[in-house]
Amino acid sequence: MKTGLFSGWKTRMQLLCMAAVLATSTLGVALTATAQETATPPAESVAAPVDAAPPVAEVVAEVVAAPVEAAAVVEAEAEPVVDKGDVAWMLTSTMLVLLMVVPGLALFYGGLVRSKNVLSVLIQVTTVFSLLVILWVTYGYSLAFAGGNAWIGTLDKVFLKGVTVDSLADTFSDGFKLPEYVFIVFQSTFAGITGALIVGAFAERAKLAAVLLFSVLWFTFGYLPLAHMVWASGGYLFELGALDFAGGTVVHINAGIAGLVGAYFIGKRIGYGREALKPHNVTFTYIGAMLLWVGWFGFNAGSNLEATGGAALAFINTMLATAAAILAWSLTEKVTKGKSSALGVASGAVAGLVGITPAAGLVGPFGAIAIGAIAGVLCVWGVSGLKRLLGADDTADVFGVHGIGGIVGAILTGVFTDASFGGIGLAEGVSIGQQVGVQALGVGITIVWIGIVSAASFFVAKLVFGLRVSEDAEREGLDITSHGEVAYEA
Repeated sequence: MKTGLFSGWKTRMQLLCMAAVLATSTLGVALTATAQETATPPAESVAAPVDAAPPVAEVVAEVVAAPVEAAAVVEAEAEPVVDKGDVAWMLTSTMLVLLMVVPGLALFYGGLVRSKNVLSVLIQVTTVFSLLVILWVTYGYSLAFAGGNAWIGTLDKVFLKGVTVDSLADTFSDGFKLPEYVFIVFQSTFAGITGALIVGAFAERAKLAAVLLFSVLWFTFGYLPLAHMVWASGGYLFELGALDFAGGTVVHINAGIAGLVGAYFIGKRIGYGREALKPHNVTFTYIGAMLLWVGWFGFNAGSNLEATGGAALAFINTMLATAAAILAWSLTEKVTKGKSSALGVASGAVAGLVGITPAAGLVGPFGAIAIGAIAGVLCVWGVSGLKRLLGADDTADVFGVHGIGGIVGAILTGVFTDASFGGIGLAEGVSIGQQVGVQALGVGITIVWIGIVSAASFFVAKLVFGLRVSEDAEREGLDITSHGEVAYEA
């Protein structure tokens, strides 16, 4: 009974809804017809809207205001973008480069020297790096990147004048910026590690005071002009189109030449060529090399300045070139010496890293493999045959690995950047031969300029402090005689 009653009311409600829908539709049709009739006035009334037109002054005002509003929109769209991902990546990259130096480079060099000198090497690497970071923010950044001419910047940003949390630095993409502090601290690690690399060439016999004074002079008159010429807009080599993605010339050839000059100035270690001066801890050296490999991803991929595909290209190239160089060095050792060594694996890794540095974000993956393999083979010659020809006691083979590897990488960048070899492509109208010529010019300027500056800097340091510890101190070891410590208790 209740169900039937419910059904009856349901039916009545449905009928009412249908009636409402029909009524609404009818009303809509009527209103539409009325609107159409109204929209077609008699001919005599067509002129009426003319009288209702807005005043001419209002029309002109609207026309004038439109471009102003459009310009405001364009200006708003042109606001620089600071991407949080880019900032995070660059801060991470900076820490990775720090990892390269302490502990990476310190352990690499520390293992290569004798046990009586390991602490002195750790101290020299760390103090030189620290000194140059301070000098970088004091005046280095300004002279490298604050305007200037083709050869050097200005002192406009000395003591970081005008730099605030709101000031911005350019990236490689239009409209995208980084906080200037991020760019400054990232570049400070490049200056610091370059000076720290030099230390390995004359380890085990140099006075710390002389090393520090040399570092100040070399940094001021060598590193800063070179960094400006290569990386700063308006710099001589930059404007010529020289390619150095992450520091093949600025860092590695620079350090290799300065180290070689230092090895000549300071002289050979006591017993060099007459007795075995073996690395005291190959394990330290191996661990240091692997830390360098990890940290180098920040060095190379960070030089892209953005977390984009360019950083990814530099990242994979850093991986592949290093792997290729390890295999090439090990194979060369096997062929020439009959055995592959752990020291060779460590040195091969560094050779590949050095070789790919100037090309990291410019060549394709197979170009990176080629550069790594070539650098691995030639650096074996650099630390053996070439070293004997030069007659220098380069303790940690700074020139043989960083100098030769940097030269190889810089020249081959001009080849493998070309699109025909899988690279991103050379500038329009530039042939491989032309680019190689520009690369060779950059290498030549680096060798000559850093050679002159380094010689003058060592000469001044010799006059002020003397370059070398006494013979007795060298025989006893710099750890105890210079620092009053020993690395290993008896």
